[in-house]
Amino acid sequence: MRFLLNVLWFIFGGGFLLAIGYGFAALICFVLIITIPFGVAAGRLALYSLWPFGRTVVSRPGAGVGSGLANILWVVLFGWWIALAHLTAGIALCVTIIGIPFGIANFKLVPVAFWPLGREIVDVD
Repeated sequence: MRFLLNVLWFIFGGGFLLAIGYGFAALICFVLIITIPFGVAAGRLALYSLWPFGRTVVSRPGAGVGSGLANILWVVLFGWWIALAHLTAGIALCVTIIGIPFGIANFKLVPVAFWPLGREIVDVD
């Protein structure tokens, strides 16, 4: 079932476009050397937005003060509007019955889009 939902998400739910957008942002962050940690976070978001079903976000136990400070900068510059976009898309998708799983996938992307550093994506199994 997860495979089917992931394929439908990839084609119809915007997973492909989200991955391209996050991947492009990651490349820009890698070019601007000082923003490499943000590029890693954007790359993590790109991979998670490709196949969100069957995966979840957990806090990384070794994350320190640096990731917390970088997250504050992320929230101010990028995180709040990315999270708001996922929240809005999730609400809009949940209005239709067939879009509810895709809305839930967008809701799963909200916390990691808002506060990505110091987190990792793991399989549910």
